[in-house]
Parts: sequence; structure tokens; C-alpha cells
Amino acid sequence: MTTVAPTTTKTLLRFATAGSVDDGKSTLVGRLLHDAKAILADQLAAVTATSAERGFVGGEFDFALLTDGLRAEREQGITIDVAYRYFATDRRSFILADCPGHVQYTRNMVTGATTADAVVVLIDARNGATEQTRRHLTVVHRLGIRHVIVAINKIDLLDYDEAAFAEVAREVGAITEEIGLEAPHLIPVSALAGDNVAAASANTPWYQGPSLLELLETLPSIEEDQADLEPFRLDVQSVLRPQGGLAPGLDPEDFRDYRAVTGQITSGRVRVGDEIDVHPAGMRTRVTGIDTADGPLESAGAPLSVALRLADDIDTARGSVLAAAGSLPPVRKTLRAEVFPFTAAGLRTGDRVLVKAGTTTVKGIIGIESRRNLLTNASEPAEVLAGNDIGVAEVRLSAALTLPDFRTHGRAGGFLVIDEQTGATVAAGIHTPAEEDEG
Repeated sequence: MTTVAPTTTKTLLRFATAGSVDDGKSTLVGRLLHDAKAILADQLAAVTATSAERGFVGGEFDFALLTDGLRAEREQGITIDVAYRYFATDRRSFILADCPGHVQYTRNMVTGATTADAVVVLIDARNGATEQTRRHLTVVHRLGIRHVIVAINKIDLLDYDEAAFAEVAREVGAITEEIGLEAPHLIPVSALAGDNVAAASANTPWYQGPSLLELLETLPSIEEDQADLEPFRLDVQSVLRPQGGLAPGLDPEDFRDYRAVTGQITSGRVRVGDEIDVHPAGMRTRVTGIDTADGPLESAGAPLSVALRLADDIDTARGSVLAAAGSLPPVRKTLRAEVFPFTAAGLRTGDRVLVKAGTTTVKGIIGIESRRNLLTNASEPAEVLAGNDIGVAEVRLSAALTLPDFRTHGRAGGFLVIDEQTGATVAAGIHTPAEEDEG
């Protein structure tokens, strides 16, 4: 079960929501935004008016309208794409990715969950765990999401029955044990009535855990979890040289010879004086300065964007990788990866694509090995993956990349698969080398 850690500073948490159609996910998100006071007065007035047109009376309104922003989906009463919302409480700032519930849009959930610190999976207490519940839990497990919350909704329609909650919890436990997912945090909620959404409910005295918002306010983010645990890595965006201006905090005399490599820190932390390795130059150097738009720093961690001054004039360019000394993964021209196709055409063996990892883009050829049966969790031989499939592929590259294992290093081990003719993103991939490849 997820442990709740105290939060002393106002940090950022990225989380995604997922659930089957009609489980009340949009209502839950709307209630969460409303109770967190993240709704502007004019938006609230518009939603109240639209709710009245739909038959809501007595000042009640449809919370789902606070999240279903597209006119077409509002008219149909469904959510068809990932919608991002930004809000904050006194304790934390949030980026919320509201994912669609229909089976045919499972791929959209991958988009929303890939960069999430946590995922909230919604279940209708009356229906229990469904096929889509299994799909969503399998996806979050394969993506390595560190914090999974299962909100068992519409508990009010079952008279807040503890036994009904326990039965759904048992079903969820059976699925998570089967797929190898660590036990999630389970919360009984009523999105419509607000029970255990922003505050603990008196209607569920048998539940002693935090409300959904309280849990989200206290979960550690990826950066908090790993800033000082993961090795430093930065994918170089560009090389910075004097362009007529003065870098903040630098003496004009020093600026004449100024040279720095810029990019966003993907993982870990770097300090002035640290030794780092540079790929593909194959050289080791030392960090002599860390510059930002606000001035120089002694240390910086993910996901800050920085300009690093190095002790040696090493040949670097966009696509180079800087990493803590001794931490660069093996250089590979073949990747073993789990892939998540985004398009209806899917992926097939022999497809020629572009692979974008960090700031590097190289050509590649796809070789599908297997497809994961999301109902049985078994891997089945395959040469084609459809739009909502998850499978394993061997990707042969035109140039070597140095990617870590996604399962232990998160986003640094992810990549995009791009159609080389249209430039459209057709799949996401996560590098998952076999144990013998790591030896």
C-alpha cells in the first residue's frame, strides 16, 4: 500500500486519471477541481447554466462539465481525448491528465500517464473491476508508475456499505497480484456527493485513510523520490556561446571565453566539481559552473534546465549525453523495448521509422516479437501490434544510443517512434533490456 510522506514545501505533482466509461471519472475530476477551489467564477456560472438545461435542479450541477471541454464530447456526454488541467492547493501544485475511458482510446491513456508521478484508476463500486480496469492497471504497471490509487466510486449508491467496498478491493487485489503490481492505495469515494474526495467523509467511518486530495498532496513526486538517488543525466539541447549578451552572474572578462552545454536534467543531480562522462565523445570531464536564467547555482536537479560549463573543450552538440561518471548505460544499436502504438494502423515487423530518444533522432527498423494479452497478462507471438496493443519489439538503429532501463530509471529510458514519411508520432517505447543484455 502507498505510504503517505509529509510534505513541507509546495512541490509539483503530475497525476493522471483513468477508468471505464460511465464510472464517473469526469465527475470525480470536476468535483476535485471544485473542492480544491480551482474553478473560476465565470466557468462555474456557465456550468451551472448548462446543468440547468440538462435538468439539474436546486442549485446542483454536472461536475463532469468542468472537465469535458470539447463541445462534441459534451453533447455526447463522453470524454474522448486526454485533457490537461492545472490547479493548486495551499500545499502543492498539480498537473492533471484526464484520460478517456473507452477501450478504443486506451492508447490515449499511455500518453497521459507516461510522465505521471501517480495514476488514479476509478472503479464503479456497483460493477467492480472490469476488463478496462485490468487494461489500465496493466498499462500503469508496464509504464512503471510509482504511485497507483484506486478510487472506488459511487459508494453512496450502495449505502456506504463496507462489505461492498471490501469485495471490490478483493477483486483489485487479485488483478494486481496476477500482473505483479504493488498493492495500490484504495479509497471509497462518491464523486457526486464529495465523500472522501477533498476531505474525509463521516459516511465511511470504517475507512481510516486519507481523502483523495490529501493523499495527492502528500505523495512524493518522481523528482522528490529520485533527485538524489538516480545518477545525473542531461540530453544536450544546444551549445551556448556569447551572442552579444551577458550571462547572469558572470564577469564581462570571463564572458569572452564563455562556452556551456544546455539542456534539461533528465534525472539525478549535478554539482560544481562533479566528474561527468560525455557520449558519444567517450571522454570524461568536470563541471566548473552551473548557470540558469536566474544566475549561477552550486547544484541543480531534475527537471531543471541548465547551462553547464565544463573543464575541457569537448566536442558536444544537440544529441550528446552528459552523465555522472561511470553511469552511462551500454551503447547499443539494437533496443529491446515494450511499445505502445498510438495509431489505428499500429506497428508491424519491417516498419522503417525514426526513433527519438532525448534530443537524438536516428533511423530504425521495427521487429515485433510478442503481444501482451491484457486479459490473461500472457505474452503471445506476434508480428503486428494494433492501436491499443502493448507488445515487445526489437528496434534496430542506424546509430548507437545509450539508453538506461526504463524500469529502474524512468523517463530517461523512454523514446518515441515516428513515421519517417509524415513526421507523425506512431508509438511510444520504453527500453526494457533482458537481464543477459545488462551483464
